[in-house]
Amino acid sequence: MQQVTRRALLAGAATLLASGPGVRAAIIRGGRPWQPYAGGPPEPAGSGPWHWFTPEEGAAVEALVDRLIPPEPDTPGGRDAGCAVFIDRQLAGPYGSAAALYMRPPFRDGTKAQGNQSPLTPAARYRAALAALDAHCRAAFAGQPFARLPEAAQDRIIHGLEDSSLQLDGASGRGFFELLIKDTQHGFFADPVYGGNRDMCAWKMIGFPGARYDYRDWIDRHNQPFPLPPVAIGGGRPGWTPHA
Repeated sequence: MQQVTRRALLAGAATLLASGPGVRAAIIRGGRPWQPYAGGPPEPAGSGPWHWFTPEEGAAVEALVDRLIPPEPDTPGGRDAGCAVFIDRQLAGPYGSAAALYMRPPFRDGTKAQGNQSPLTPAARYRAALAALDAHCRAAFAGQPFARLPEAAQDRIIHGLEDSSLQLDGASGRGFFELLIKDTQHGFFADPVYGGNRDMCAWKMIGFPGARYDYRDWIDRHNQPFPLPPVAIGGGRPGWTPHA
């Protein structure tokens, strides 16, 4: 059998596509045959009421993310950066319902590399852990919820979740901490269209250019600050976002 080279195979495929009956070509005149911005961009999360959290759960998560990412003089903390809003909107969507995950048994604790093996969706894990955290705080601090505790007490509780010294009733404290810190990081650095990183505060802090079309000239300029402000998916300054 004659040996077929890769070059010959690709050339034959190109010829077949070019000559096939299903291929049509046309000369476009007078304008583009598509509508700009018709590609289904993500819907901005926006502010407003919670979509998944109850008001009490939302207050607790805002307090938690603000201790994980405390405010600094030039950068908002987790609360004002919108991390809790990001998490709330994600839990109300496909992420919260584990739509893209395999969620069938057996459910057994595996190695760290195997990731979470819980039968609960992320939304259900948040609900169970926040209820257990609230019960612990009210029992240990004279009826006060987590959001009303002094920052020092909040930090001790978070450290207890992290090192497993604080056990929650009916939920994994360590598992909740790992889930929360991952989601907080995502909310802090994700595009603002998803509810976090308000005013691109995290990108400004680290000098990330965002969704700019082209910044190749700066890729190899290590340890040099990027001189232009970041641009988000929805635009970064007046004139970038089209108006109907």
